[in-house]
Amino acid sequence: MSDDKPTVPYWHLYTDADGTSRQKRCMMTEFELKSMQPPAPPQWQGQKHHDGMTVMVTVQPVGWEGAWHENPSPQWIIPLSGRWYVESMDGTRVEMGPGEISFGEDQGTQEKNGRKGHMSGTIGYEPAVLMVVQFDTKRDETTPCRFS
Repeated sequence: MSDDKPTVPYWHLYTDADGTSRQKRCMMTEFELKSMQPPAPPQWQGQKHHDGMTVMVTVQPVGWEGAWHENPSPQWIIPLSGRWYVESMDGTRVEMGPGEISFGEDQGTQEKNGRKGHMSGTIGYEPAVLMVVQFDTKRDETTPCRFS
């Protein structure tokens, strides 16, 4: 087994100081090599977060497109199958498929040119199946790449 710490990419949708949603490509880098439960051999484990969480799976039908909106709570979104996109207020559009990760934290945006939060929708000819892990607590301020 390699002792090289892994890096795991994710997209962070956040609100800047001017109230505009933006997206930034980030890397999780804080991993520790340890057993999840002995006698299982060690594996690389990332930081644990102890906020209360709600976990759900959602299915966006083919052709689904949401209106401009904010994420209801800070949340991890992991596509399980199909493809989807997220467009932030600054015009950045990120398309993701299975195994790619996004952290949606665009609460507190200010409407600009009819946009508030983000727009998202499915891509292609199959539904987008997404696992969503919502934090029960909200933050007053967001820092891009806070899970790096």
